[in-house]
Amino acid sequence: MKYIRRFKTIFFYILIIGGFSTFIYWIITEGKALEHGHQIVNNAVSGSAFNDFISSFTDNLHHPAGILLLQVIIIIFFARIFGWIFKKIGQPSVIGEILAGIVLGPSLLGLYMPDVSQFLFPAASLGNLQVLSQIGLILFMFVVGMELNLNVLKDKAHEAVVISHASIIVPFALGVGLAYFIYSSFAPEGVEFSSFGLFLGISMSITAFPVLARIIQERGMQKSRLGAIAITCAAADDITAWCLLAVVIAIVKAGSVLSSVYTILLAVGYVVFMLKAVRPLLKKLEARYRPEKGISKSFLAVILLVLLVSSFITEAIGIHALFGAFMAGTIMPENKLRTALTEKIEDLALVLLLPIFFVITGLRTQIGLLNSPELWGVTALIILVAIAGKFGGSTISAKFVGQSWKDSMTIGSLMNTRGLMELVVLNIGYDLGVLNAEIFAMMIIMALVTTFMTGPMLNGIQKIFKDQPTIDDVPAEAYKIKG
Repeated sequence: MKYIRRFKTIFFYILIIGGFSTFIYWIITEGKALEHGHQIVNNAVSGSAFNDFISSFTDNLHHPAGILLLQVIIIIFFARIFGWIFKKIGQPSVIGEILAGIVLGPSLLGLYMPDVSQFLFPAASLGNLQVLSQIGLILFMFVVGMELNLNVLKDKAHEAVVISHASIIVPFALGVGLAYFIYSSFAPEGVEFSSFGLFLGISMSITAFPVLARIIQERGMQKSRLGAIAITCAAADDITAWCLLAVVIAIVKAGSVLSSVYTILLAVGYVVFMLKAVRPLLKKLEARYRPEKGISKSFLAVILLVLLVSSFITEAIGIHALFGAFMAGTIMPENKLRTALTEKIEDLALVLLLPIFFVITGLRTQIGLLNSPELWGVTALIILVAIAGKFGGSTISAKFVGQSWKDSMTIGSLMNTRGLMELVVLNIGYDLGVLNAEIFAMMIIMALVTTFMTGPMLNGIQKIFKDQPTIDDVPAEAYKIKG
């Protein structure tokens, strides 16, 4: 009985597939007669079927969708390999991912294998990559905003805010001072000194909060008092620096400080609206959220709409979409909802979309332009100014508020970490035309050097001051945070 049923099934399958296939073939054959009078284009390039296949295969590879998928495959592969290598040698994986972008750009692949570079990254395809990288950055900044615990700023010491703001104003001032000496040689045509100086200043002032947080976690410092102060400093730094960046972008786009007042007022109104109207509304929605059941598609759609609308508003105001994404992250209800959202979004942003941003940055970075000792001398000067401002400003201010030299220098080393956040700022400056290709390449090198040196500096400080106690060695009751 079982074999009879199987035979009937096979017979029916052959009958219906074979019968209708024959019918389709007959219709197509008869339809040939309808071609009379139509100008039929023959796509065959030769009499050889194999040559026709090769021609079709090549056309498929050059199709925008095919090129984009190949680019994403290459980008993710190299980003993961380089990130793994640098993680193995005790460095943040972000350094390897940035270097992967530079390797795939004109500095290496384009220099030694220009035909391969042109095939993989033709100029016409870069627009699609740029859009994907911006989506990745928006999602990433949203996650950064959610990871920023605003309660830390309330609960921790005022000294952390003092250290943080000192670590911003000192490198900012040094950056503007440096701009005074290099403006004539490196500022693009038509860019005012105020725009060039302010952007150089804000570029020197950035701390990579996500990278710093991961370094603290990898070193087991997240539950220590020193780690808490460093995280607090970085959180205050992040908020202040991004607000300053929004003001700088407004000034650059408006053309003058006075013209930017309207943009800044709109930005302030937007921030107040997000804090006083959107945040309470999200808290009401969050009350219906049941973490054990997972985030519903409707609730996730509301969150994504808040993110996208916030990004659109800040872009329209003139302070960049990334500030809106960051702000949307900071107003998200806390605890389990933030954790669940971060888990959903972070992997997509970090693994798939963010490496595309690194490659876009690498394609813009032309290290070959630095082809003289004078240009490398300016690069070294930029690195020294960046370290002196950020590390020096943080260390001295930490010492001033009562930390030991060991703890002060540890905080200074962590605050000197720039990483991805620096690349975001530099790309904004490049897109606005404030930074030319030469100064952009110099600043990328500075970001890599200051991020790479964090681990060795922390190890060196531990060895030099191995006999000196930290605040975590002092009993809690004997240590009182100032402020």
